[in-house]
Amino acid sequence: KVLTSGESIMHGGQQPQKHYGITSSISMAFPREVDHQYTQKLSEAMKPFGVFEDEDELNHRLAVLGKLNTFVKEWIAEISETKNLPPSAITNVGGKIFTFGSYRLGVHTKGADIDALCVSPRHVERTDFFDSFFAKLKLHEEIKDLRAVEDAFVPVIKFKFDGIEIDLLFARLALQSIPDNLDLRGDSHLRNLDIRCIRSLNGCRVTDEILYLVPNKENFRLTLRAIKLWAKRRGIYSNMLGFLGGVSWAMLVARTCQLYPNAVAATLVHKFFLVFSKWEWPNPVLLKQPEDSNLNLPVWDPRVNPSDRYHLMPIITPAYPQQNSTYNVSTSTRTIMSEEFKYGLSVTDDILQGKTDWSKLFQPPNFFLKYKHYIVLTASASTEENQLEWIGLVESKIRVLVGNLERNEYITLAHVSPTSFPGNKESCSENEFVSMWFIGIIFKKVENAESVNIDLTYDIQSFTDTVYRQANNINMLKDGMKIEATHVKKKQLHQYLPVELVQRKKRSIVELNRNSNGGSSKRSSLDGSQLDSSRDSDSGTPFSSPSSVCKPSRPAASDTDDRTNQEQGLSIPVIGSSECPVSSPAGSTIPTVVGRSVVPCLDSSRDTTSPTEQNQNGATAAAKRPHSPTQDGSPKRIRDTADLVRRGSGPWMDMSREQGDGESLGGVKAMPIPTIDTSRTQRLPSMELPDVTSPLPSSNHQRVVKNSIRLALNRHR
Repeated sequence: KVLTSGESIMHGGQQPQKHYGITSSISMAFPREVDHQYTQKLSEAMKPFGVFEDEDELNHRLAVLGKLNTFVKEWIAEISETKNLPPSAITNVGGKIFTFGSYRLGVHTKGADIDALCVSPRHVERTDFFDSFFAKLKLHEEIKDLRAVEDAFVPVIKFKFDGIEIDLLFARLALQSIPDNLDLRGDSHLRNLDIRCIRSLNGCRVTDEILYLVPNKENFRLTLRAIKLWAKRRGIYSNMLGFLGGVSWAMLVARTCQLYPNAVAATLVHKFFLVFSKWEWPNPVLLKQPEDSNLNLPVWDPRVNPSDRYHLMPIITPAYPQQNSTYNVSTSTRTIMSEEFKYGLSVTDDILQGKTDWSKLFQPPNFFLKYKHYIVLTASASTEENQLEWIGLVESKIRVLVGNLERNEYITLAHVSPTSFPGNKESCSENEFVSMWFIGIIFKKVENAESVNIDLTYDIQSFTDTVYRQANNINMLKDGMKIEATHVKKKQLHQYLPVELVQRKKRSIVELNRNSNGGSSKRSSLDGSQLDSSRDSDSGTPFSSPSSVCKPSRPAASDTDDRTNQEQGLSIPVIGSSECPVSSPAGSTIPTVVGRSVVPCLDSSRDTTSPTEQNQNGATAAAKRPHSPTQDGSPKRIRDTADLVRRGSGPWMDMSREQGDGESLGGVKAMPIPTIDTSRTQRLPSMELPDVTSPLPSSNHQRVVKNSIRLALNRHR
């Protein structure tokens, strides 16, 4: 039911309220006929991307969940019998499967998995779930790829049930029986539960609360489908890499719906970009006033927790215990998303003015034409099975590398693309499986300096050390597992990627004439080109060895044209080029480095700050290191970093760690928003980084591959 301004809603025992959320609505306007037409066109534009399931697929999911619910009831009855419950209690003991995430919100796409939760009464233990229930699932032929991850942050059983992937969590409540009409939204259910059960319940509680707080569920769902598709196409949908995950996008859309409660999806999509392109981060996004349930659970509250004050883009979950779902957001990722909000507003303005259609909103940028400099991160293993495990760990730590680069004094922006690429089989050895990620780099314009040396070796080394220690600590590290980071220029990307990803579209005669007459070519913003860079695999992707990248290169005739079209920034020729007669600083080589040194030079005299750089050079820039550490200074810097991490993390922070694209809890009290110094970089919880005193693996088969990357900034060529 859609509310008008004169209507109110009642919450059990509370006073009536005339608006949703923590503020009154911006507009109560009802949709016009043209708004319905634009909404219909929006639905049609999304259909080619497989965002809607047909009736048969939906019914199949319902049937699978029904069978799983029956399995749970049977299993709980069997467990109850073994624990000598009376027959009358066994009959009514119950048990239930709840869903959460995109399926519960009603915005899942074709082939998407289902996040589910098994809720049991108090006499059923977690060990029963991972032993007897796991064994029960094994007996069913419809269930494939069954595996248990009992020691995960949120323990889970994963499997395919009749072709549908399911992630099943477990929580036991302090109840004698679980009725079919159980509502998990009540905070009293959390009393006397262990932390793993609270984490497992969180997904359902947050999802149910979001649905409860939106004015019109159907308008919310269609809007959220559009925003999630847009975010995926634009390369900003990844909680793991520091962008936003599913629950964060859902809360932003829900807040938009609260501000425009009677609007339809086409209007809401436009208002979404309007609201969040102008949002003054780090002011938090809240769907409701936080409540204190007196259960003594840690919540997001910058007045109490100093580390909360450094969160850059807080979006607070509405269910107790409230937490920030965007803990991984960094200075760079927030800048990138802010530009995308502005670009989305520009496109939807044109759409609603009839200047273009909805398909333009879903056109992906070409990440590989945006920047002049890239870090190529490669992860390799000797078997396909080891590689799947290895890339999962490496990808979960990439945001550590991005944070290291952001803190470098001379780096303005570090932009990681969520898409990974395989190595070329022809370039890799027969028993080597390779995955690559690319990080676009913008270097800061240097003023009043004849020559400045930049050393990225520490940034890379501390990241590789972190990954190897983590792998060693969890006994994952196996023979052949390696990581390597390499600096390349844009014109070298063709050695790693398919030609169609790195080629610029040919310009028209008019554009060429304009440039020849002195017209400047400005760096485009994050709108990029129309080429789809969302592909995540290509068996023909070439992967060149490090030696092939650092071969001396002379500027070809096309290089001048290439530089004209690049974003305005700093030029870094490759070592050996006639453009850069710069040698490596004496005594700065790290003995443990395996690989090559890249010593390019940065020409700041021809640099013009891009819009992204201007944004980054302001108050939102991360705290920078004044210099890069030398060999002698590295151990001290590692210790200092560990101390800084530990001071910035409270004991509660492990609840906000996210696995994959999972979400966390969050919340804040009603209060004046404190002024937050965003020049400080975000803190990773101390458990994210293994103890820096842990020894690195010393096996010859597990050697650490590191690159020494040193750049020299020259004011004059």
